[in-house]
Amino acid sequence: MKLKSVSQPVRKKDAMQLLTGKPVYLEDVAPAGCLTVKVLRSPHANAIVEEVNEDAALKVPGIEAVYTWEDVPRQRFTMAGQTYPEPSPYDRLILDRHVRYVGDPVAIVAGETEKAVDQALKLLKVKYQVLEAVLDFRKAKDSDILVHPEDSWKSLCPVGADNKRNLCASGESGHGEIDAVLADCDIIVEHTYHTKACQQAMMETFRTCCTIDLYGRLNVLSSTQIVFHVRRILSNALGIPKSGIRVSKPRIGGGFGAKQTVVAEVFPAFVTWMTKKPSMMIFTRQESQTASSPRHEMEVHVKVGAMKDGRIRGVDLYTLSNTGAYGEHGPTTVGLSGHKSIPLYGSLEAHRFSYDVVYTNVMSAGAYRGYGATQGIFALESAVNELAAKLGIDPVELRKRNMVREGQVMPAYYGEQTNSCALDRCLDRAAEMIGWKEKYPRRVLDNGHVRSVGVAMAMQGSGISGVDVGSATLKMNEEGYYTLRIGAADMGTGCDTILAQMAAECMECPIENITVLGADTDASPYDSGSYASSTTYVTGKAVEKACARLREKILETGAELLSCGTEQAEFDGSVVADLQSGRSVTLKEIGTAAMCGSCRALEVTESNSSPISPPPFMAGMAEIDLDPETGHVELVEYAAAVDCGTVVNPNLARVQTEGGIAQGIGMALFEDVQYSGRGKVLENSLMQYKIPTRLDVGKIRVEFESSYEPSGPFGAKSIGEIVINTPAPAIVHAIYNATGKWFRELPVKPERIVMERCED
Repeated sequence: MKLKSVSQPVRKKDAMQLLTGKPVYLEDVAPAGCLTVKVLRSPHANAIVEEVNEDAALKVPGIEAVYTWEDVPRQRFTMAGQTYPEPSPYDRLILDRHVRYVGDPVAIVAGETEKAVDQALKLLKVKYQVLEAVLDFRKAKDSDILVHPEDSWKSLCPVGADNKRNLCASGESGHGEIDAVLADCDIIVEHTYHTKACQQAMMETFRTCCTIDLYGRLNVLSSTQIVFHVRRILSNALGIPKSGIRVSKPRIGGGFGAKQTVVAEVFPAFVTWMTKKPSMMIFTRQESQTASSPRHEMEVHVKVGAMKDGRIRGVDLYTLSNTGAYGEHGPTTVGLSGHKSIPLYGSLEAHRFSYDVVYTNVMSAGAYRGYGATQGIFALESAVNELAAKLGIDPVELRKRNMVREGQVMPAYYGEQTNSCALDRCLDRAAEMIGWKEKYPRRVLDNGHVRSVGVAMAMQGSGISGVDVGSATLKMNEEGYYTLRIGAADMGTGCDTILAQMAAECMECPIENITVLGADTDASPYDSGSYASSTTYVTGKAVEKACARLREKILETGAELLSCGTEQAEFDGSVVADLQSGRSVTLKEIGTAAMCGSCRALEVTESNSSPISPPPFMAGMAEIDLDPETGHVELVEYAAAVDCGTVVNPNLARVQTEGGIAQGIGMALFEDVQYSGRGKVLENSLMQYKIPTRLDVGKIRVEFESSYEPSGPFGAKSIGEIVINTPAPAIVHAIYNATGKWFRELPVKPERIVMERCED
């Protein structure tokens, strides 16, 4: 059956509003006269605030209030946007007397103008007791310096956390006798790979506006991915019931996981709750770079064992993750470093995955596209490329001999079976696109530059199995068009459009007949939020289920109007027809009839949660041009083939893939969060923190090799995160093929390449 809406390159629902600059973002739609909210931030990595003198600051004209640790609730909470009970520990206060990194909030200032607030911040006098800090995450576990010595710290889930050991999480899992298997292998590759923190660097910084409504409730308008989680977190932080809070979102100018953490919301929410006046907080770029939620720094130790014929028999992987000063997403990101990398190799006889997540006195980490899988895949795929070099086997061929295939059970992936897997076809397609056979491994150009290629493959998930909930409310209106209400947040990815496409396909109507509203905790059905690559797969299935039920109601109502039984009636998307008499009623007639004397609401709400998380797959190949004299690496081409099940919207899927690849290129070559010896972030703007421009990413080519996922809507899986995972290992592999040197720490900057060359 040919699909009319799904799998079509439908234009985004909000395309023209964004293109023509209509007021859609938070500042565009926030009410006038909001108090400006800013925070004074600690200059020390570890200190106790002994005194805050507010006298001079309060005398500044226009200052409404100054708040310190003495003014806020004492109940600890987490800023992680996760389903309750959150695996992330409750280790925060709105303001804490103990500040734990350079940038930790010390005081909140609210005033009528930004100028007044800036002046007041300069006049606050703070006396600190400076403490010794633990900045090296390799030395944090069981250190004498405790980042969270307080007794009020608590962990809600058994994740191996122990604040008296600086442990945010710790654990181990495995299958088979890994030590025995590795001891019996012909070839062992064993190395440690280091990925530093990276910033999401979304164009719209963190921002929130708060008001009190006519019923005395706190209304929060925030650029967030997680409206329902924000409501719970604010309830915990402020000590007010969830029924007293409403959270909604405008259009979002990028999130990439950063806005799965409640970075900005608590401060204006507290100000508005205390003053009953509208308030707004907008992070500067400097704040977004130095006091936000970057990717977790990780060291991943990998040991891979294989036979001389290339058969990979065992993988032993240990991850040390740096959660920073607070534990947001610490216990959950680390799991993906193993559970989303090891299963790529489907015939392992044994594996072991262990990890520690430690607290340190640096900016706390959070969620970022790829969510730990990115770090683990860089390590394991690099190790496999090193294994191929040791064995003298083409790395593409080595992967073909060992990769996971459809129908296999993956012990390292919670025992799930791959019911949809086109990874083999993805690898073949990517090789064909880039001309692997002709270009591997390298060739020297006339100008002395080296052209080389590299390869990697990846997997991710489609929502969090057994946890994530997606919901949809579908209502038929009196003229026969539909309103779709969702709790998922469109971050620019186009989920409003994709879900509307599914609804249009199910209801057999044009997509223009589907109006989408979301996300609002008062009006939307519950949804975990837009993260973990869940929206298309989890919420999409809820849309499919809602449509099926609404079609039943429309058929019943139409049959009543035709005075016939539902068994002899048929609904074709436009009319309900009596198959015996040939009479019919239109949707408009049905909708109008439902407004008078009807006991049947033409509205349904359906929820969906999946016990499995079918992985999407991807193969990526990079071609680089490397100048041996300067170490400069230029991306010539990046070829990617993706299996995301049924592609719901080819245009949106393509730009998702291109954007994720660009971010992965940045992680591989440019992006680097560095600290001074006292714990201060050195890259506090986009002048120092380089993200790739269009000129830095070369030619990106994307193709799709579709499988069909039986549990997904129309056979779809996710695509949001998988696309960032292959560039780093593929580019590093290409650099090895050009230089003969392995680089096991990201980013690989030109000076490192030159220094390695000079050491020869």
